[in-house]
Amino acid sequence: MGCVFAHEHNATVCLLLLKRHTRTCRRKKGIKMRGGHTTEILRLLSSLSQSYSPRHYIFADTDKMSEDKISSFEQKRAETFSNSQFTLNRIPRCREVQQSWSSSILTTVYSIFYSFPLTFKLKPDLILCNGPGTCVPVCLSALLLGILGLKKVIIVYVESICRVETLSLSGKILYYFSDYFIVQWPALKEKYPKSVYLGRIV
Repeated sequence: MGCVFAHEHNATVCLLLLKRHTRTCRRKKGIKMRGGHTTEILRLLSSLSQSYSPRHYIFADTDKMSEDKISSFEQKRAETFSNSQFTLNRIPRCREVQQSWSSSILTTVYSIFYSFPLTFKLKPDLILCNGPGTCVPVCLSALLLGILGLKKVIIVYVESICRVETLSLSGKILYYFSDYFIVQWPALKEKYPKSVYLGRIV
């Protein structure tokens, strides 16, 4: 996938995230998926302050490609930040390619039950995700933490640059639950007024 990496817009995203979170140390959880989604979100992470540490990466248990990309990214980051900390965490995939929608409901419920103990253990301050189905059960688990009064987790959803006029399925779900919903095309901003349009940020 072809992407435009604009430092100015990435800085804007950082300011948006930092505006309400000024503590010295922050726990952050990132949701990953194979291919373009991982590439996009790693570009966003490269602009975030090191104060968002440790970083907890969540990806599907069958996703080896994202694991390799994340490890490579963190190794390079460690060359600049010696105290860089991160963990890799796997959860069951919500839906496999060509899996029926009816059976997807069951696998998604299973993924939510698996995600909640992990989210409760990590208690992140911020979740940054950008579209893979893996992010839905984790974000719902984070919402449950807030409902139970255990932890208020800020959810930042960045829709993929590939989504020009319509939202992804994950986006349609998390549009109503995220604290910040960022789109990269003006047509989406017009259709979804709650969203924040910052131009192309990856």
